[in-house]
Amino acid sequence: MCLFNICFVSCISLKRLIGADCQLVDLQIFASPRITLKPLVPSFPCFANIAVCLMEKPHVDFGMKVLGGDLMSIPGLYRFTQETIKRQIARLYLWPQTLEIPILDASTVAVVKPVGILHVKVVRALKLLNMDFLGTSDPYVKLSFSGERLSAKRTTVKMNNLNPEWNEKFKLIVKDPQSQALELQVYDWDKVGRHDRLGMQLVPLKLLTPNETKEFTLDLVKNTNMNDPQNKKRRGKIVVEMTFVPFKPDSIKFNESWDGNGKMENRTSRSLDDEALGKAGLLSVMILGAEDVEGEHHNNPYALIRYRGETKKTKIMRRTRDPVWNEEFQFMLDEPPLHDKISVEVMSRRTGLSLRSKESLGYIEINLTDVVHNGRINEIYHLIDSKNGKIHIEISWNVT
Repeated sequence: MCLFNICFVSCISLKRLIGADCQLVDLQIFASPRITLKPLVPSFPCFANIAVCLMEKPHVDFGMKVLGGDLMSIPGLYRFTQETIKRQIARLYLWPQTLEIPILDASTVAVVKPVGILHVKVVRALKLLNMDFLGTSDPYVKLSFSGERLSAKRTTVKMNNLNPEWNEKFKLIVKDPQSQALELQVYDWDKVGRHDRLGMQLVPLKLLTPNETKEFTLDLVKNTNMNDPQNKKRRGKIVVEMTFVPFKPDSIKFNESWDGNGKMENRTSRSLDDEALGKAGLLSVMILGAEDVEGEHHNNPYALIRYRGETKKTKIMRRTRDPVWNEEFQFMLDEPPLHDKISVEVMSRRTGLSLRSKESLGYIEINLTDVVHNGRINEIYHLIDSKNGKIHIEISWNVT
């Protein structure tokens, strides 16, 4: 734990609001942050990001003067302003919410590979709070890994029910079972306005034994601050079943072969039995980079990955013909994609005034049969409808 004390004087012009200059004086913030250096990398400074979160609501102290007078001497105003600032800071940075500060460029950092799949069954909830003035709550559950910005999965809404039963199953991709935690948030659905949160809870994945299903009956709390007196209020319980299934290790060996154009290509080979060919798994697509992609009107390339009706995209790299993305995308499948193809298209989008807002820089379609049998391919493909463009892609198939 660290204690931060920040003190400075600032002058902010608020003439449009109150018709006079307002001066913010002696702003002090006392906070107990948790600082995590992750992920660890082999190059200096040995970590790629700094993740900062607060373990409790910060204490904020300040003064505010208008025309030389102390505005905070008005009864009740200081307390109201202080609590408002504390709530807003806590909403953004109170654990498990985090602020991630990148230290190394993403293109130079090795991507953390998935190691398995978390199977979650949301069974039921018991004795939930009633947040509706007329009738009872309409609960649903959102599931995600704490601190991650990926879109959360959610159950269906159970109307007018304080003891709902869902028995709904979900799958989430696990990258680090020792540090990740499943965050469960129960909401009251409202037709108009914001949905009220009834309670939440966290389950660290390190509590699970691989390939063993464990049931948890969890007391819902308002937030993760154990010192918050509102957490003593009963908010009901939620029952979930969780199973962490690691990917099966296989004897992968790398082979080098010529691609027919005088260049070497890397492939992997492994033996798959009939049982493995019929199992569910994770298809991972890594878009590493491209070379010599050139548009007629602009060069701000990004890649679109289209598979089974789903489209995902990389970030836009501005003003370059040789973008480096190093971005990975996952698709959880119930069976091997033996007869499937995946499409990757490089696009460019204008950033200023231009005749065309978007244009295609080339595309490629990849048959996934080799990926299933070999486990992994890592190749550079010539883009169709591109003069000299190439794209570097790695695709892997992991079974559970």
